[in-house]
Amino acid sequence: MTERPHLAVIGAGPAGLAATLAAARHGVRVTLIDSAPEAGGQFYRQPAAGLGARRPEALHHQWRVWERLRDGLDRHITAGHVAHFRDHHVWFVERRPEGFTVHALLGPEQERPAEVRADAVLLATGGYEKVLPFPGWTLPGVVTAGGAQAMLKGGLVLAGRTAVVAGTGPLLLPVATGLAAAGAHVAALVESARPRAFVRRSRALAAQPAKLAEGAQYAARLLRHRVRTLVHHTVVQAHGDDRLQAVTVAALDAEGRVRPGTRRRIACDTLAVGHGMLPHTDLAHGLGCRTNGVAVHVDHEQRTDVPGVWAAGEATGIGGAALSLAEGHIAGRSVAARLTGAEPDPRVWAGAARTRAALRRFFAAIDDAYAPPAHWTEQITDDTVVCRCEEVTGGAIRQAMTELGAGDVRTVKLLTRAGMGWCQGRMCGSAVAGLAGCPETTSPRPFARPVPLGVLARAGEAEIPKTSVPRQT
Repeated sequence: MTERPHLAVIGAGPAGLAATLAAARHGVRVTLIDSAPEAGGQFYRQPAAGLGARRPEALHHQWRVWERLRDGLDRHITAGHVAHFRDHHVWFVERRPEGFTVHALLGPEQERPAEVRADAVLLATGGYEKVLPFPGWTLPGVVTAGGAQAMLKGGLVLAGRTAVVAGTGPLLLPVATGLAAAGAHVAALVESARPRAFVRRSRALAAQPAKLAEGAQYAARLLRHRVRTLVHHTVVQAHGDDRLQAVTVAALDAEGRVRPGTRRRIACDTLAVGHGMLPHTDLAHGLGCRTNGVAVHVDHEQRTDVPGVWAAGEATGIGGAALSLAEGHIAGRSVAARLTGAEPDPRVWAGAARTRAALRRFFAAIDDAYAPPAHWTEQITDDTVVCRCEEVTGGAIRQAMTELGAGDVRTVKLLTRAGMGWCQGRMCGSAVAGLAGCPETTSPRPFARPVPLGVLARAGEAEIPKTSVPRQT
């Protein structure tokens, strides 16, 4: 009799939860590792219990799906099949001859190290927001669209009383309706995509009627809350002294440039802005996994090209919660088969595979339709801060390209320090690539987050958490 094989799942969002439940049901003990105090990820983010939210489901859709995931996780924890490690901030995954060691930092301070050792690893690390800069975007009161939503879901806090929601992408709809329902006055929803872009992709979009119905519901809520929607518009500038006081928006022409004479100023104390999402690939890069541009490459079982490493959810391409659930289920079943010595049978996840294929086609069309305006870099003035960490301006980046001979993003980084700060280019990488005229790619980093030197000096001496998963036969 042998011990159950051990899987470490990094990330407790939809993909990580689906993978954990699928693997645990089929003979694998799982350690679910997440940086948040509770499971759910960004999509199912919950308010702290101490806030006493009476109806947290009002801030979510697909609440029943979350309840099934949560209850399933609780059952497996009680049965001893799953251990859930909260407040564990993973900074590196190490390959060893006998398996993998997941290195993490504990708690909000992220100073005390911990290690989890496993036979296999599943990366469900999610994604992060892309924000393209414009004059005034560093003013207090300018937040990311997802940040405004996280404040509302997790803290029951409004980012401001009068808001403009702007940028491009499907995330803007739930953010605008959520803020309005919570009592904020949403002065405008400013979307840069053209309606014609959706007409051209109508066949792919029509293949997912549930998604179209969801979009129609959001449109109805915007009408109910009297939110003015400005399509094919963009934010040109944010105004204010010590904090945001207003924004200037303008219409775009067919080529994606600002149309002369269309600028208008809208008073607000909050601007929630976003231009889509990018996959988190830092841990995958550290393991040597291949990427397709900005996403982790996986096969039909959600396996990466590194033996023993699977990936699912937004890390393999942005596609929302339903796609993440399907990918997580496939990955969990594949891990269970591979680790228990069974031959994987794709028929057992055939339904999830069909869902995955259909949603991937749908979100490919969505991604094309919501592409940022072609000439967005023209709105970045020479004195606009692009890299906030190192305070590098658009002018400095242009000078590196035109006068100092930089021909790629890496050389711009060396010449200007853009991307060398605390966020390691996560906030400015897209903008630097756009100004440099280079394709957007992910930059390999040795670690997924800043690590104290003391932790590195004591590498190999980290605490191994006492798992609630007993030795089983």
